[in-house]
Parts: sequence; C-alpha cells; structure tokens
Amino acid sequence: MAALAALVLLAACSSNPLATLNPFKDNENEADLGKIGFVKGFFGGVAVDEPRAALIGRDILSSGGSAADVAVAVTLTLAVTQSSSASLGGGGVCVVHDAKSGTTQSLDFLPGIPKSMAPGTARPNGVPSGIPNAVPSAVPGTIRGLALLHAKYGRLDWKELVSPAEKLARFGIQVSRALANDLKYLPPAVLEDPEFRRIFGGGANGPLVREGDTLKQLDLSAVLGRIRARGAGDFYTGVLARSFAAAAGKAGGGFTLTDLRAYTPLLRPTIQVPYIRNTVFHFPSTTGPNGVLAAQMMAMMIELNDWDGATPAERSHMMAEISARAYSNRTRWLREDGGTSAPAALLVSEDAAEQLLNGYDDSRHTPQTGSGSSFSTTGSRTGASFVAVDREGSAVACGLTLNNVFGTGKVAPGTGVLLSALPGPGGRGPDSLSAVLLVNPVHKVFHFAGAASGGPVAPSALVQIAVGAIMAGKGETLETAINARRAHNDGASGLTHYEQGMDAAIVNGLSERGHRNTPTALSGWPSGRTAV
Repeated sequence: MAALAALVLLAACSSNPLATLNPFKDNENEADLGKIGFVKGFFGGVAVDEPRAALIGRDILSSGGSAADVAVAVTLTLAVTQSSSASLGGGGVCVVHDAKSGTTQSLDFLPGIPKSMAPGTARPNGVPSGIPNAVPSAVPGTIRGLALLHAKYGRLDWKELVSPAEKLARFGIQVSRALANDLKYLPPAVLEDPEFRRIFGGGANGPLVREGDTLKQLDLSAVLGRIRARGAGDFYTGVLARSFAAAAGKAGGGFTLTDLRAYTPLLRPTIQVPYIRNTVFHFPSTTGPNGVLAAQMMAMMIELNDWDGATPAERSHMMAEISARAYSNRTRWLREDGGTSAPAALLVSEDAAEQLLNGYDDSRHTPQTGSGSSFSTTGSRTGASFVAVDREGSAVACGLTLNNVFGTGKVAPGTGVLLSALPGPGGRGPDSLSAVLLVNPVHKVFHFAGAASGGPVAPSALVQIAVGAIMAGKGETLETAINARRAHNDGASGLTHYEQGMDAAIVNGLSERGHRNTPTALSGWPSGRTAV
C-alpha cells in the first residue's frame, strides 16, 4: 500500500563479549594472514542483504580481516551485485565499534551536493531547474569513506579487499531476484540512457537482464582494478578522477573534478542513548532524521520499560504510539538541509523522551497533532544494509544509498559506475538508512548490531527488532524478534499500519485501543536477514 511503499531490509547480529579472544592463536602463522582459513575456529559473523556479498565477507573474516575490512569488501561487492542500491557513485553511513580502543564512532560518507552547483538550482526531487534533459548527480562518497574506515580500523591489505568485487565484475555474476525486480520498475527515462541499456540490457533494443542471467561489468571491473592498484586517492585526485568527472559530465553532470577533490567523509561522535548495566545504544550522527528518530524511539522504549511484561497487542500498541510521536515531532527540529535545529543529545535525552511520551496511555491511542505530514514517510525503496563482527569483538553496522533506486539511472560512460541522485529536502535519501550498536564502554564489548534500509520507516523497523531481541523475556530470541509482525504509525496520516499476517487478536487489540488500522503487504515491510 502507498503509505508504506518502501521495502525495509534489516541485518542484525547479536554476540557475546568477544574482547578477550586472541585473534592470533599460537598455531596460526601470521605470515598466512590474508589467506582463507587463516583463522581457526570462530572468526566472527556477517549479515548482508545479498548472499554473494555475505560469502565475500565470510572469506575476509576467515582470512583474519577485521570488521572494518569486511565492511570495505562487502560494500564494493554490493556495488557489483546489488547496483540498484549500492555503487561507487553513491555513499552511506556506518556505526563502528573498535574493541581494542573501546571507541564507537559514526562514519558519514553520504553522497554530497556539489559545491559547484549554484544555490537554488536543485528542486525538491533533486533535479535542477533550467537544465533540460540533465539529471545532475551527487558527489560520490563510497571510495573515500571506505578508505578512511580501512586506514583507521583495517588489518588486511587494501588490494585484498578490492579484488573480490573486481573479479565478480569481470567474470560475471548471476542476476539476483532483488536486482531483477528493481529493474522491472525503472522509469522510461532511465531506459533511454545508452550506457545503462548497454550494461543491463545488452544494447539499445535488448531486453533487460532477468533473474539468473549472467551479468558482466567490464568497465566497472577496470575502475575497481585501478582503485585496487593505485588506491582510493586515484578516484578523487588522480588520472581516474579526471576521466570519471568528465564521464559523469557527459551523463548529466552535477559535480566537477574540484568537487571530487573536495569531498571529505566524516568520523563523528555517535548519538547515544544510555541503557542498563553500563551499556549504551549508538546511532549514526549524519545528515537526515533517521539517527535521531531511532534514538528517540529507543529512549521512549527505555522510559516505558514495559516490553518484557507486555502482551503482543500491548507491544504493537507501544510501537505504534512511539513511532507516531517521533515521526510527528520531527518537523520541529529537522531542517531543510537535513540537519537538526537543536543538538542531537538534547533531542534524545531522558527529558525529551518524557516530553514525547506526555499523554501516553497503554489502553488507548492518542492521535498526534504535529506537522509530520510535511515530510513523507513513504520514500523510495532504496538502500542496502549489513553488519559485521570480527572475533576480537569489533563491529560495524552500515547502510548504503544512491538516494533513489539506481540513483539517477545514469551510468558515467566508460566506467560502469551508476551515479547517485541528489539528496532531497529534509535529508530525503539518507533518511532511508538506520543503524545501531549496543556497546558496553566499560568492558569495551558490543552486544547487538543492526542496520536497516529501504525507506523512512527503517528506524521504526530497526528499533522494534532491537527492542524485541534485547528487552524481551526468557525464551524470546533474535529470530523471534525478526519474525514478529510489526506495527508503525507515521504520526501524519492517522493510520496505524500493521504487517500482513499479524495475529487477528493483536489487530483487534489495536482497534479496541482506538487505532485506525490498515494492513501492509509483507513485501512492504522488513524481511529479516540475521547472523548470531
């Protein structure tokens, strides 16, 4: 249904404390670091939306790689296997926990608005006025963001992390069902791009590739080969940067070589919500509302402190109420540029949670009167997400985006790189991503990692699964939390959306509390992909 057209994908990982594990046992020859099988026994875990990327991540962990190494290799692999949501021309967000130092940071490498673009030329949909037939793209952040992550937390050589994606692009992949489905819903304007048709359609008049077909991306493989051999800098300041900027200009432009050189990813403090026994929830501090939204909902759940003893109907009511309050309130602090009008720490504080919960009643629905309707909660079903944890207990949770399915739909000629759409007002595009880590800073270990993507309801789905996995009683597992049917209220339409297949008794319980219920097809809600 229209109110929840976005498909939200969630990857989650739950772990026991791992910081005491020695990553290199006596029988492991450090000279073999980087070879599959280097790590004996438990080597960590990876959960990702696409299976080949998961296998690449597994091999990196088996080779002795860190969680950050996995994030690099998985992101590049997704640029080949799930290019509708990930690309060298896009970007993303990550929450990163380093077990050795105990630090947890937010990494922002979202595709940016070109500084060379004249103020006022971008329309709300990201297409500039006064430029016929042009679809300008955002400045890519993927490669430089991954380079920063690798430089700070990586263990394996950069070449070993780029090579798997390069080989997949050169020798071909089987088109997945998810990629084939995304290709079915392309607008006509995208199909008119000759480079797009050449790669995904075998020529101007050829049919688009279908599930199971072999897809080779030789131009993209060549770009990855240069990045492997010459490093990330060549993509932003070297010969590759010049040719890429020129090719992007032919596809509609939007950024210049100067814009590429000026792009800077950011490592920042996370948005934090204290929990119990010295643990802290960490959310990304980036452009867009989703870090704050997820943190506010988690803060309200902690304040209510009633998930364990609640019935299934009461739990769905709680989720509908806290999502309605968070989403309807966001226009009071969310700026047009995606920033916040108040410090995030104040927006997610205990006092803020108490104010948001004012008037909450566990026996009835309280309609919200905020201006949430100014910002759509549907968005486009875009983005990919994954989490990784290594045997030392470091963890990374990431979301990737092109700000639209297949970005602008334009491929920079001769590169095979899909270009990202411009972000929209209020952080639209980045608002389809959400991530969280639960960390004990005293013992320097993490307990839960999750990431969600696919639309502005991502934080609602992420919080509901995290709460179900962490705050539930005995006998309830992460799998139980993922499989539970979810409820969401956008705080604007007055409707409470529930996942199709929800038990009738729960739906009736919502109705009895005054909710105006509407079912949502299963495909329009999170499908769990989990590693434990």
